[in-house]
Formats: sequence, structure tokens, C-alpha cells
Amino acid sequence: MSQKLVCNCNGTMSLDAKTLGVKVHTSLCRQEVGLAMQAMNGNDSIVIACTQEGALFNELAEQSEKPLVAPLRFVNIREVAGWTQEAKTSGPKIAALLALADMPEAEPVPIVNYESQGRLLIVGAGKQALPWAEKLSDSLDVSVLCTEPGALPIARNFPVYTGEVTKLDGYLGHFSVDWNLQNPIDPEMCTRCGACVEVCPEGAIDDSFQIDLDKCKSNRDCITACAGIGAINFDRVERQRSSEFDLIMDLRADPQMRMSQTPQGYFAPGQDPFEQSLVANQLLGLVGEFEKPKYFAYNEKVCAHGRNGKVGCNACIDVCSTGAISSLFKNGQGTVEVNPNLCMGCGACSTVCPSGAMRYNYPSVPHQGKEIKTLANVFIAESAKAKQSSAPALLLHTLNAGTQLLDSLGRSAHLRPKQFEGLPSSVLPYGIEHIASTGLDLWLGALSYGFGEVILLLTGDEDPSYRTALETQVDLGNAILAVYGFDARLSLIQLESSSDLQAASTAMGKLRQRGALSAICSPATFGLSNQKRETIETVIEHLQKQAKMALPAGGAALPKSSFLGGLNINQDACTLCMSCVGSCPEGALLDNLDEPKLSFIEKQCVQCGICVQTCPEQALALAPRLQTVEKRKERVELNETKPFHCISCGKVFGTAKMVDLMLIKLGVHEAFAGAALERLKMCSDCRVVDMVNKQL
Repeated sequence: MSQKLVCNCNGTMSLDAKTLGVKVHTSLCRQEVGLAMQAMNGNDSIVIACTQEGALFNELAEQSEKPLVAPLRFVNIREVAGWTQEAKTSGPKIAALLALADMPEAEPVPIVNYESQGRLLIVGAGKQALPWAEKLSDSLDVSVLCTEPGALPIARNFPVYTGEVTKLDGYLGHFSVDWNLQNPIDPEMCTRCGACVEVCPEGAIDDSFQIDLDKCKSNRDCITACAGIGAINFDRVERQRSSEFDLIMDLRADPQMRMSQTPQGYFAPGQDPFEQSLVANQLLGLVGEFEKPKYFAYNEKVCAHGRNGKVGCNACIDVCSTGAISSLFKNGQGTVEVNPNLCMGCGACSTVCPSGAMRYNYPSVPHQGKEIKTLANVFIAESAKAKQSSAPALLLHTLNAGTQLLDSLGRSAHLRPKQFEGLPSSVLPYGIEHIASTGLDLWLGALSYGFGEVILLLTGDEDPSYRTALETQVDLGNAILAVYGFDARLSLIQLESSSDLQAASTAMGKLRQRGALSAICSPATFGLSNQKRETIETVIEHLQKQAKMALPAGGAALPKSSFLGGLNINQDACTLCMSCVGSCPEGALLDNLDEPKLSFIEKQCVQCGICVQTCPEQALALAPRLQTVEKRKERVELNETKPFHCISCGKVFGTAKMVDLMLIKLGVHEAFAGAALERLKMCSDCRVVDMVNKQL
């Protein structure tokens, strides 16, 4: 346990020290700062309930007489609880937030490394790119690619290229750029002597040392003047150029990389001088070795991307806005490949992954599960002590943008309470690396722990594909709840930006007026697993035990986006060729070694659809639905038929239905008349023997 330093900021909050079980200060960052310094010289780790003065307390920690047992940890109880309209009933929330801050840190994750030598390419019109190149060339290894001509500097301190970018990809320390040299003058060969400018009769060449082809009348005097250098060639065949860089400053109005989260090292400030100056300052700090967390973990064994050359689930590739995930097929087996240097940690791939093959790891779901379980347990226990019966609501938000928004909202609610609404006392904020990184395993897990609802706060900076994915998953989650007779408990608050305080205030006001929702079930005791399917199955079993209504005999239909479901089969069309068994990546479809029988375990099915694509008779169709836990675990028979025995040796070599179908289709062909048709009823060995005997 740690020592908690709680400050009631000049007495502006209604805090009950006895209920919280801690001593409450009123000026910890001013008159009582000595108490903070005294605690830092102690033997306990420290949690400080003040985020505003974090810089001050960290500075004091550096000056302490002995090293801290652990880095300082901070928790905000003021803006999200003590300064809201329901501050007087926020005791359980504050206790829960303090308990959360006291929990162990997440396990460290692997690191992704970058190395930059400062090789910078500035892309854009010469009049903008060249001045920035001159400013930055003293500190960085600068090159310029002018997409529009500009007056070249007198000193040749950095390479200048011209042309149109045809390809740009990569990441910090490893960018690859291709461009097309379109002008007859190659600026790399040009010495800028000006001889071509002097002899050009049309004045088509200026101090940019590029030919204005609209003015040029093809006199070619410039070629003669440049004969000793050879920089001018109107008939140049090889125009493609390429090079590698560590950093990119893209000044074009229409940048090459348009994704919402561009790779590390790529900056597209556009043509705004202020934004350009901010980027220039960032570029100066991007020389050396850098690292970031490896946000994901991938389990190829349970991936349903492809099998037997067929593409099944493509969800992670479709949702990734950075292009970090690509398809990889080898020997017919389909997997996905993730470039960790391009991954920006949004986690949307794990949210939409039906099998759990793609898993978000920063932090892991088990760690998040422990934290939200603690939030729920402490809130419920403290509410019971205070004789409050409401269940908490979990408000998930992106750590940086969401925290900034909620802090600003809380301050505004305190200073202008008639204009702004703060968080209701039952709403517990929980910051995560990115709002797109959590899915149904965590959301339904939170409901099973006693939360009355889960709300996702989107602050406007998310890629549109992330919003669509979250909306789809929320709809699916509510459909699952409806199957058991529960009301919708998953929702989204979608803002235009992190500064959209009025819209956030309106949303909080609606929540406060509606009141807290009750829990849908008694709190569960199990922990969440790294295996997504395992977690969801456990949660579903918990919800089923406390359902308000029983499932229909054939299961309840779910949206087409569902990764839970079964298969419908046309038994008349199915020949039991077992192609579907070989194609199923999850082992949901099974054959029988002793007799032609096709079996299915619904719990294993992720609705990837590879079996449907593989079936030569088109006899299979996906059936998104939810069956009872017991039925989902059962091995059921989808189809069976009698085996067909070779008419010569009696060995089983197929199914009666398959052979009958083959005889019907091939019997009308003249090549299979008479004995040849009978030969189709033999196994492969007997066919050869029969053909040899007939020839003899």
C-alpha cells in the first residue's frame, strides 16, 4: 500500500477524511508543502491526489534527501468529482479513484526501436521548402524536393531535387521516396552558372534553373551553352529517382500520407507558417535512437485471415488507418503481418478481431480487468456504507485527449456551474491509450463486474474507420444483451473535438438527469483473460445464469457483424467432400475417421466465412446467432451419409452421395460409356488394375 496525500485545494471540495480513510490537506502545494517533502523522505510509495501541481511535486522529489521508493503517482479527484454538481455524493467515486491509483503498474511490454541520423527531406513548392532548408541545414542533413520551382540559394549547402512524388512510405529512420524528374534540367547536375539563362531567347529559364515549358520554343540554345556540364536533356528517358531519408517535412497542400495517424517522423503541416515552425522545432529533436512500446501481440495459430488460398476475416487490415497490417499467404495459409514501426497503438485491430489472434497489449486486458474490477468493487462497497444504491458507470476515454477534456469540463463546471455540467457522481472515468483499443471482452466484462453501463467518449480525433468499428461493436454488444432480456448498456458520446466542452456538458447533463442505471447482474469474481474468446464465453455464461428471459430453442439472431454464430447447411447439396473441414482455421468443423459424417462445434466458430467460400456445392451459409452456453459447446452433426465401397475390392473410398453425383454428371459423357462408367465405382488402385487387364 502507498501513502496517499489528498489535497482539498483551499477547502473548495466536500471531502470526508474519515470516510476516505486518509488525512485531507488544504494547501499541500503551498503552506503544507513541507508535509509532502517529509513523505518523500519516507519508506512508502506515494500517491498524490492533485494533477495540477505534478511538475512541482516531481521537482520536490528530485530534491529529496533520498531516492523515492517508486515514482510519484497522481490522481485527479478535483475536476472529475469534487468540483462537479454532484460533489456531495461523490465520496464513493473518490474512494474508487484513489484505490485505482494505488494499484500496481502494468507489466512492461516489448520495445520497438527507431534510429534517425537526421536525414531530412523537405517536399513542397520551392518558395516555401528552400527557406526552411536553409534554416535547418545547420542542424540536420537536409535535402529538398521542389514540386514547384523556386529561386535556388547561392550556396550549394544541400541537395535540391525537382519533380513529382510517385511513392512515399516508411517510418522514422526508414523512409523511401520515389519521384519523377519532369524538367529537362537536372538540378543535381546543374552548377547554376547561368549560361543557359543568358542564351535563352524566350526567357524561359530564371534563378530556379528550371525551364518553363510553356514559354520554351525549343530553340535548344541552352543545350549548347550547357554542353560542358550536360545538365539539360529534353529527351531524357530515365526519369525515375529514389532515395531514403529519416524524416519527412511535407509542405504540400495535398500531402502524400493522409491517414489520421501518420508514421513517426512524417510531418505534414501544410502551408501554414506557424504549423511549419512547430514542426521544424520537433524535427530538431528527432536525431538519435528512440523507442516506443510494442502495442500488440499476434497469435497466428488462431488467426482466421485465410486458409487454402481463400481470404476469410480481413477485419484488422480494413480498420488499420496507418497501413501497418498486410496480408501474407504462404502455401495457401493466410496470416497477417504487422509492421511494429508503423503501428501507432490505436488498438482497433484487436477490437474487431473475431478470434483474438490480434491482441492489444499496452496494457493487457487482464490488467485492465483488474483495474475496472477494483473500481467497481470499491464504488459499490462505499456506496453501501453511504446508503446509496446506484451502480457505477464506466466512462472510457483516450488518455491524453480525454483527460484534457474532462479536466477542462470539471474546471468549467466549478467556475460556471450554470453553464457547464461536470461528471455525475456515478460516472467513473477510465483513461486508456486509445479509445479504439477496447472491445466487447472488456465492455461486457465491466458489466459483469457490476457497472450499470459502459460509455465510450470519442473526442473527435479518431479515424472515421475507428468510429465505425466502435459503433458496430457497440450495436453487437447491445444485441447480445437484448438476447438475455437486458436493456442496451453500451453507448457512445461522439464529440467534434477535445475542446467541445458544451457538447460534453450536455451529454453529462443528460446522464445526471436520467440518473444512474442499476447493475444487470450480481458482480462476477472471475478475471479477464488474454484470450478474447475465452473471456467473452465466460462473461456470456455469467449473463446467461442471470438472464431475464431464456433463449429460443434455435438460438437468437445477431447482427451480420457478429463473430458468434453457427452454420446452416443444405444437406441435399452437401456431398461431404470435407473441403470445409480442411479450410476451417478454428477447428469448428470436424470429420469422422470411421464414417462420412460432418460435425460442428459452434463455440469454436468465428464466422470468418472461409468454409462458405471453399464449399464447392455452395451448401453452407453463416448463421450469426447466440445459442445457450451448453449448446455452443456441443459437437453436433451437420450431415452424414453412407460410405461407398469399391465394387472390386470393397474398400471405402468416398461417400455414396459423392459417387452418385459423379455418375450423374459424367454418365452423359461418351468417354465414360460402358466399362468406363463402372470403373468410376472403383478405388484408384482397382481402376488401374482394371484398365491394365482390359488392355491385355
